Amino acid sequence: MLNNTNYLDTLSQHKSVQSILNAAHLHIDKLYKKDLKYLQINNYEYTPDEAIEELGLDLDLINQLLEDYTRQIIVSQAIFLEHIQQLQESKHNNLVLDYVSLRDFAHKNLGVARNLRIKDAEKILFRMMKDDNLENLMKYLEALIASTIILKPACAYNALSVMKIKDSF
Repeated sequence: MLNNTNYLDTLSQHKSVQSILNAAHLHIDKLYKKDLKYLQINNYEYTPDEAIEELGLDLDLINQLLEDYTRQIIVSQAIFLEHIQQLQESKHNNLVLDYVSLRDFAHKNLGVARNLRIKDAEKILFRMMKDDNLENLMKYLEALIASTIILKPACAYNALSVMKIKDSF
């Protein structure tokens, strides 16, 4: 049975940008060196150069788009988790697993990652679209969240803070 703990719930316990960034680095290192080694994205570091050159956009606009992407992924984590949990329920009840909603959602996010040339997210989201293993899907989701935090830590921290405030009402 999959752990129902939301990875963002764990991350939202951190009280600073640096703390959440450190936690994301530790988690991503563990995942990329062990469970997701085959993705070959350990030590990946995003640079906007390719997006700037190929899209003809300036650095400020790329940074704004990266921040939008970061907020989108942080907020979307709940939707990804819901899809995975529905699949787990279907499996538990011996029903046919329907991956269409999860794969469609991963595909939408993959398009944004491709446009911004975020290579680690591209690989993770592509695998989310193809893999039928629910344990792997959870690992991909955690890797996606952690890599997104690393991409724009202050933005991710602020998005988590806003979500935490909204959840308290």
